[in-house]
Amino acid sequence: MHPVIDILAGIPSVIYGVWGILVIVPFISDYLAPMMGKQTTGFSILAGALVLSVMIIPFMLNILIEVFSTIPEELSEASLSLGATKWQTIKFVLLKKAFPGIISALGLGLSRAFGETIAVLMVVGNVTTIPKGLFQPGYPLPALIANNYGEMLSIPMYDSALMLAALVLFVIIIFFNFASRIAIINIEKND
Repeated sequence: MHPVIDILAGIPSVIYGVWGILVIVPFISDYLAPMMGKQTTGFSILAGALVLSVMIIPFMLNILIEVFSTIPEELSEASLSLGATKWQTIKFVLLKKAFPGIISALGLGLSRAFGETIAVLMVVGNVTTIPKGLFQPGYPLPALIANNYGEMLSIPMYDSALMLAALVLFVIIIFFNFASRIAIINIEKND
């Protein structure tokens, strides 16, 4: 399974975007939205979330595999030799030892998802209104910057607004990284 995860992690984001347009968007518009009593084109916040979820899972799994491979085998052997069951060993030994790494993987995965541009830009709809639900189109900050940066450099105020959007995105990502680091420090203090 590890080679498959590596292949999925190496797929360019534009391929995930095309997959989202061909599979996720029609699924939402034809099946999921009518089942919920909504009408949509499928280009929505939900489509962006689903594509991002599929994109980020291999990245996070690679980190988690590395975290679990650093745990010494002797810890689980000692737990099993003391009479613990396999599940107790996983729950009280392996997960407890790997918990800071799990938090790191989640934090890095979320940070990467916040900065993802092309795949989300392709499936989210790019409508400059505030969405009122998951089935509404949206316009995330990375898509705003990518769509407008090249052609709006000649307008100083618009250029400044795009730089502010980039700063806001940067601050959000730093906040999530900082929060996950604080959580890791607190977890390590309690151990």
